[in-house]
Amino acid sequence: MNSLLRVLSLLAVGALLVAPAGTAAAAAGAPAAYQCPMHPWIKSDKPANCTICGMKLVLAVAGKANAPGTVTFMPSMITTIGLETSRVTRQALSRTLRVNGRIDDDDTRHRIISARVPGRIERLDITYLGQKVEAGAPLATIYSPEILSAQRVYLERLRAGEGAFPVAERAAARERLLELGLTEADLVAVEKSLKPSAVVPIRAPVGGTVVSKSVYEGQYVQTSDRLFEIADFSSMWFVFEIYEQDIPWVRVGQTVEITTRAVPGEIITGPVAFIDPNFDETTRTTRARVVINNPHPASLTGQDHVLPHRVPAQGRVLLESPAVLAAPRSAILDAGRGPVAYVDVGNGNFEARQLRVGRRGDALVEILEGLHEGENVVTTGALLVDAQAQLQSEAAGHVPGGPVPVAPAASPTEVTVRDPLPAAEAPSATASRDADDSDLAALARVAIEGANALAADDYAAYRKSFPALAQVAANYPALPKLVAGDNLRSARLSFESWSTAVADLLKPHREHLGLKIFQCPMTPVLGKGRWVQRSQPARNPFFGSSMADCGTELP
Repeated sequence: MNSLLRVLSLLAVGALLVAPAGTAAAAAGAPAAYQCPMHPWIKSDKPANCTICGMKLVLAVAGKANAPGTVTFMPSMITTIGLETSRVTRQALSRTLRVNGRIDDDDTRHRIISARVPGRIERLDITYLGQKVEAGAPLATIYSPEILSAQRVYLERLRAGEGAFPVAERAAARERLLELGLTEADLVAVEKSLKPSAVVPIRAPVGGTVVSKSVYEGQYVQTSDRLFEIADFSSMWFVFEIYEQDIPWVRVGQTVEITTRAVPGEIITGPVAFIDPNFDETTRTTRARVVINNPHPASLTGQDHVLPHRVPAQGRVLLESPAVLAAPRSAILDAGRGPVAYVDVGNGNFEARQLRVGRRGDALVEILEGLHEGENVVTTGALLVDAQAQLQSEAAGHVPGGPVPVAPAASPTEVTVRDPLPAAEAPSATASRDADDSDLAALARVAIEGANALAADDYAAYRKSFPALAQVAANYPALPKLVAGDNLRSARLSFESWSTAVADLLKPHREHLGLKIFQCPMTPVLGKGRWVQRSQPARNPFFGSSMADCGTELP
């Protein structure tokens, strides 16, 4: 993660230009310095030109050091990298919750018909699934000796008259027939004929559609055996699951738009009628249902379509909350250390804020702590700001990926463009040039030796030449720190930043030093690493033999 952020930061246009807050002059409140927009480590206390690209140095941000967790950018760089901000305000959160479920029948109108007595199925009136029946319609006829015996007992007490048997005993015999499945109409027929029968019909208790049939003619059944199942499809339920994080959003009465492939091109709407209070710990969901009419009017075809039973469907719940303090979702970053936003505090300064957030809408996030109404947060370019903040944190010695940066990063390799000394104080031009050339030549020599060893994949040779390399590098403390590393890879990672800064430093002197400067466009640390050679062809020290020719000579 840290390497990705570093690459993003360094691949921004030119560089992410941070004010030189770590210098002693800045700490003392020195006047504004001048910096190169493309090479921010090239500085001067007066207007001058960049020694690398020749561009005019621009006025950098002056003043004191950055506060902990604050990143500072020059105005020109804010425009270049496209930083945009948005105001934190109180407004309603809106969200579209997409859910999956299925179309089911109304549980309150679903019936299972079981055998009340043991017997044999004499005749079936239901011959196929999906057959529609009315309430009270016969489903089958059953032959049962137990029903025959119960009818005989009842008729015996009925014929004997009221004085022969107690009224309660005759009522109990009649109640027993009702328990065995006879209806009031069946009892009236028996009372008129006074003839018992072992064959009685099994009737539908409600109207609907037969969705299950478990018996055939001639089959013997026992008490409680399942015979038929009837569902009423006049109204249907869309049943869907609500995940734990979405429960605070969903309320009874909210409109749900339902679509299913079984009825293409149709949008069925209905309100949330019920939310199950029982939470499923295994799936971490609870269920909700929407009651919809069936058949429903088809808006596109002008015909009625019957919704199939238990067909999969998708829902879109339109959610909205009352006004809360909210910020755009693009302003909230979370790289594992908690949500963070960067607030524009003025004068090119962006302050990191640790946040406590609530609900998340489609475009906004509820802010519980960390931001105040009216503040401006970075919405476009926030990742680049955060990348620079983490680089500052690492440069200040904090753990990579740790908390929000609390200290500014030191500037990259700084090369100060100084005015020449007055003639009375300046040494002779020849002596000065000879001394400079001698130092720069030594720097070029050790840089070439190190690059050659790494290009040849010879870590032993690099370690052997490293003491001389480090001794010469010590004369240029502004250059990046150079370490030998424990292996070829770690040595190359350290050498890349140092070599690039050396190449930039030697560029104005390459002709009289006899140098060629090469650049590779895909180096692992900086993205565009540079090194010096005496001649062609390119010998890449950052990849060695794996990509030896990755590099072009700079003009």
